[in-house]
Amino acid sequence: MATTSYSYLLHGPRVALRHVRRQDYDELTALAQESAEMLRPWLGARDHTPEAFESYLERIEQPTHEGFVICLNGTGAIVGGININNIVRGALQSGTVGYTAYASTTGRGYMTEGLRLVLQLAFGQLALHRLEANIQPDNTSSLNLVKRLGFQREGYSAAFQFVNGEWRDHERWAITTEMAQAEAPLPN
Repeated sequence: MATTSYSYLLHGPRVALRHVRRQDYDELTALAQESAEMLRPWLGARDHTPEAFESYLERIEQPTHEGFVICLNGTGAIVGGININNIVRGALQSGTVGYTAYASTTGRGYMTEGLRLVLQLAFGQLALHRLEANIQPDNTSSLNLVKRLGFQREGYSAAFQFVNGEWRDHERWAITTEMAQAEAPLPN
């Protein structure tokens, strides 16, 4: 389990947000393995080797990616993960958000609170203007999450991502700074 000595970026009522660290490997691997059946329809089989984790850490060190974990206040236990990928600067100031809940803590609202913190960070400190989420149409938990936070459905992407040996369709959802402010004003 993570310790509380980590430097958190933001705190919510029940969870805090911090960057993923090398020391998270064992905890994240255990969570992913216990959640494999729940996640497999949406993410496919995942490689949980130290080499795969090292590759992930290298990717999130790039300016086009950010990797976060959602931790319980008090204990520091990891309850979810969120990435911002494909960050584009310049006139777009946008990125694609992806997230993972874990079987032992799903259904408690931690992901809603954690993604709300990521929106605050993305539209504040990271100075992004827009985030997009691509979600398989049958993933009702994920669709409900983005709806709760004010994302709007923008379209449908046929054969968007290769998962479990086949190209899967996805719905495209997005939120902008202005939409997030209207949904729940973000602190300064």
